[in-house]
Amino acid sequence: RQCIITIDHAYHGHTLATLDVSPYKHHQGTEIIECPAYVKKVPYPDMYRGVHSNCKDETEASEQYSAYVEDACKEITSNGDSVSAMLMEGGMSVAGVILPPKSYISQCVRAVRNAGGLYIADEVQTGFGRLGKCMWAFQYSNIDSDVDDDTVVLPDIVTVGKPFGNGMPLAAVITTPKVASAFESLGVEYFNTFAGSPVCCAAGLAMLHVLSKYELQKNALEVGNLLRELFSEVKSRHGWIGDIRGSGFFLGIELVRNQNTLEPATEETSFVCSALKETYRVLTSIDGFHENVIVVKPPMVFTKEDAVEFVTSFEKCLTDLPAIDKLHQLEKTPT
Repeated sequence: RQCIITIDHAYHGHTLATLDVSPYKHHQGTEIIECPAYVKKVPYPDMYRGVHSNCKDETEASEQYSAYVEDACKEITSNGDSVSAMLMEGGMSVAGVILPPKSYISQCVRAVRNAGGLYIADEVQTGFGRLGKCMWAFQYSNIDSDVDDDTVVLPDIVTVGKPFGNGMPLAAVITTPKVASAFESLGVEYFNTFAGSPVCCAAGLAMLHVLSKYELQKNALEVGNLLRELFSEVKSRHGWIGDIRGSGFFLGIELVRNQNTLEPATEETSFVCSALKETYRVLTSIDGFHENVIVVKPPMVFTKEDAVEFVTSFEKCLTDLPAIDKLHQLEKTPT
């Protein structure tokens, strides 16, 4: 039996195959409530409230969390099965904007490849420069870390989607000649009725041109850094913000009722998201296991002026929270 390793709270799509490796959907669903036997789930590398949130630094966290992948590989092979792949988002959005600690990906991939498996990077939400520091989220854990060229990991397969067409339906699978040849040798001819639209492909080329010409990755880094600074200032004035994490235009603001116990401020987060939309015309979304993380993923053309206006509106929502009567009775914000 061929097995695949996935990360808890991950989300990879709505087909039956991708649902199998999307524990996020299992937590929410009623029919599919757990991964099938061929899928091995490991804890997600959350340094704020995860199973190893008490680690002293990223190095220790990487060792602790990657050990689960190493153990999964050993368990699979000891049972006479084979490791086919590990599928991972370089930045986990629905898990609450989780960027893995440095060296985590390289340690996981080393274990998977030693067991004969492939590394599949899901870049649908995080690709094309959104993190600012790098073009692809799988590169992030090697930025500013003490690694040499031998430990820098390149995926065997990369999936990209939504941002590629900037609103037009366009996605792609990028792989190596070795993997492509292996797929071709199976004799399963792949075709897609709606693939290869010249209009959508033109939109993708135009997006790549604009991304490069207007240095939007650099913009994501600079404005994203400003957003973090502004949110940090708000955190110093309000007790609602437990954690500010992410990079560039991929940020998560986790709201808590108590910064010591980390009690999730789920209802309060829903109110803030709704108030931002209804009162200030600012669109955000909510993610995280406890649905208490405001996700900040603005367009790549977001400006410093936009950032100031957004965070100012956000703080006004926090200021209004104590005056909201019967907050727990408010309807959940759909995102």
